Amino acid sequence: MAWNEPGGNNNQQDPWSGGGRGGGGGGNNQGPPDLDELLRKLKNRLNGLLGQQQRPQRANGNDGGNGNGNGEKRRNTLVLPLIVIVVALVVWAGSGFYLVDQSQRGVVLRFGKYLNTVGPGLHWNPPLVDNVHRVNVTQVRSLSQTDSMLTKDENIVKVQLSSQYLVSDPRDYVLNVRSPEVSMQNAMDSALRHVIGSTEMNDILTSGRELVASQVTERLQSYLDSYHIGLQLQTVNVESTSPPDQVQDAFDDVIKAREERQRTINQAMAYENAVMPAAQGKAQRIKEEAQGYKESVVAQAQGDANRFTSLAREYEKAPEVTRERLYLETVSDVLSHTRKALVDPGSNNNVTVLPLGQLQSANSSGSSSSQSMNDQQVDQLSQRIAEQIATQSRQKSLREGR
Repeated sequence: MAWNEPGGNNNQQDPWSGGGRGGGGGGNNQGPPDLDELLRKLKNRLNGLLGQQQRPQRANGNDGGNGNGNGEKRRNTLVLPLIVIVVALVVWAGSGFYLVDQSQRGVVLRFGKYLNTVGPGLHWNPPLVDNVHRVNVTQVRSLSQTDSMLTKDENIVKVQLSSQYLVSDPRDYVLNVRSPEVSMQNAMDSALRHVIGSTEMNDILTSGRELVASQVTERLQSYLDSYHIGLQLQTVNVESTSPPDQVQDAFDDVIKAREERQRTINQAMAYENAVMPAAQGKAQRIKEEAQGYKESVVAQAQGDANRFTSLAREYEKAPEVTRERLYLETVSDVLSHTRKALVDPGSNNNVTVLPLGQLQSANSSGSSSSQSMNDQQVDQLSQRIAEQIATQSRQKSLREGR
């Protein structure tokens, strides 16, 4: 008979121990535990966790209780679902915690309806009841548009536009529009076409690009505000404007001609800036000279008038004296500006000769004052006059001798 055969009358032939089986009998040597015993202990511990207690069995294999087996079974069937429910609730509650970053805002929807907007930090909302959409409100987003459009003067121009924007209202961004980026693209295309269609091509290609950008910004922001899309424009830039490729060479020639025209205008302006100050200075000098001449003439006329008035009063007081004084002053003034010749006829008396004939003939011939008689001519004239005077003196002496 085998050592572990049932009904072996406590056969002590266990190869792992010299005593009774499983520590039974009177043996003192402890061997490894039996596998059946380990399974039985594990089952008893699980039953204890589930609220079951192992009852001692009688020799005949019947329970010691009186019909309590059905109650224990009913109680055991309720405990396991409760544990499962508790664990599920713990997992459900734990999954409701979420973290909103500093650059984000959380839009909370409860059963699809807007509840509130939460800021940065750790938050909790019931899972499967609330849905949270995290929106970055500090990220600057960009969008570009390139297309060919018709201008006001019915020309085709190719425009490349770029815009930068950010989310200003997370609630409108999440709920009001299904696809905010697509709406933004369509709105920018509409605003750009409206502005280009009301502007001439020359302005778009040259100095009107900044004006086009400002008008597109204003119109596009009005579109976004009317849509309640929750976006705010930062900048709108017109990257490039160009005519169609088929006529690019002709437009390049026009641009070169325009630049040459502007260069010529700049040169003319530089020449004007250089000449105008000199001309203005000369004109001012002439004005000042004329003003000075005017003042001198007026002053001289006033002086002459005052002198004449004074002479008239003096003449009324003493006519003869005044007439004599005026005669002497006039002769003195005339003789002071006229060439004179002194002739010595051989006597002690000096004779002053005034060559009026020569002066009159010189003035009638059109000669200037600088071309009047020189010293040699004066000497010749003086000699002839002296000879005439000597001849007259001899003739006078002869008549007196007779």
